[in-house]
Amino acid sequence: MTNTTIWQQNSSGPHNADNLAAIAQWWHNLQGKEIIWQQRLIPESNQFSKISWEAQRFDENFVIHNAQLKGITVYWQKDTSAEVRNITAKKLELDQFNQKLYIYPQTQSQVVICVTLPQIVYRTIELDHPQVAGNNKGEDYLLLLRDGEKKLEVKITLNKQKLKQIFEKM
Repeated sequence: MTNTTIWQQNSSGPHNADNLAAIAQWWHNLQGKEIIWQQRLIPESNQFSKISWEAQRFDENFVIHNAQLKGITVYWQKDTSAEVRNITAKKLELDQFNQKLYIYPQTQSQVVICVTLPQIVYRTIELDHPQVAGNNKGEDYLLLLRDGEKKLEVKITLNKQKLKQIFEKM
């Protein structure tokens, strides 16, 4: 379930310019956020699936400032530095589902950089055999799960499509 947006230098693809604009907007929206910056060598086989994105010693976490895309050059500043840094890209690949941008620099064809937001950690709440109630709420459906032992109540509002998805997955 990935939604990938790709811009590639010298591509005549009909959506190349729109993709670059979408990537520029995503990059700009990182302004003031903590990111993870990872740089890896591309295997000689060009099998990107072989690249390990597990944390490594030289990976950096920092708050990004002045995140801009001008033309095909990616600009940014680290939180602790006044120096504006940049990379001119030959290819940009945005994985919107996982919130990751892969930057392929023009000057280093054997390198790929991954910029990502720290992973969201979801808190799991387990309800064993909860009381279940549901009713219509306008166009939507309200599902209520209640655990008397834990004194916990979960209200879930679903549209028709999401409710249908639940039934299909059961």
